[in-house]
Amino acid sequence: MSAHTASRHLPEGELSAGDATPAVLRAINPRRSPATTLIDVSHRLRARDYTIATLLDDHLTLTTDHLTSVLFSNLTTCRHRLHLLRRLGFIDRFLRNRPGAPNPVCWLPGLLSSRYVALARDDNPPTARAVRERQDRIYSSPTLQHLLAVNDVFVALLVHARHQPGAALTRWWSERTTAAAFGHRIKPDGHGVWTDGDQETGFFLELDRGTEPLGRLVDKLTSHRKLVAEGGPQYPVLFVLPSRLREQNLHRRLADRPEPTLIVATTSPESGSDPAGPVWRMAGNGRHRLTLADLPSSHGQPGPFTPGPARPDDHPLRLVLDSAGRTES
Repeated sequence: MSAHTASRHLPEGELSAGDATPAVLRAINPRRSPATTLIDVSHRLRARDYTIATLLDDHLTLTTDHLTSVLFSNLTTCRHRLHLLRRLGFIDRFLRNRPGAPNPVCWLPGLLSSRYVALARDDNPPTARAVRERQDRIYSSPTLQHLLAVNDVFVALLVHARHQPGAALTRWWSERTTAAAFGHRIKPDGHGVWTDGDQETGFFLELDRGTEPLGRLVDKLTSHRKLVAEGGPQYPVLFVLPSRLREQNLHRRLADRPEPTLIVATTSPESGSDPAGPVWRMAGNGRHRLTLADLPSSHGQPGPFTPGPARPDDHPLRLVLDSAGRTES
């Protein structure tokens, strides 16, 4: 192609192709390839985008509905922003079609968001190959639905806090982060710290989809009991169960094998969809339901297995909180 031919495709009055820098040509060309550095897209990114990057890196994948409910005022705005971030090469997404099952759009860390999170934490950034492999692992994971259900619970707490002054999910750790923080002595599906007024409740989450024997759920408490014996915090272990019947059967098992040093509480969909509300039935406490803030909880004494109260840097939405602690839309 001659220089004259190339220049005919440029807007009138602009530089010719021979004079334009690569950055200018990328701005002109609507089919440009995704940016390759954070600097390329820095002028397009906002605090909310960095929050999305951190959430996806920490929790592997979140759906459009998840991100809408905690960071946006409406679904359309969220979709537009997420697709823009994908065009920039910042994040990515997939849709795993499964007959007879919901098929939400799931968002993943992209190369640039992965680089941002790693560099912000003073870690070595991943290679493009490593990011692609991580994406494929998440997409192919046989426990994807379990992961999304776990994230549902924590997102529901963030939604409650968004509409309830004085309430906040001040810490949200994934299974991987939780295991590392507690010396790999336990492996729950996640850990959080919930605050409501003056009440602060640390907890461990175990999400059950009804795919394993109840005895195996009870056996998971052994590691939690050992953690407490080694000086770990006395956080309630919360079981989210798929039905009221399974919940009742679990309580019968717990009555046969009581754990006097542990606080165990359960819920199921029939009790309500808000995990902050009065949906938790404590083992050994009859059928009375408590709110999450009302469950007994203690951070314990300082030690290698006691992370203590949540710090400001622990808040999952810290980058988008205003001075009053509210999430900016």
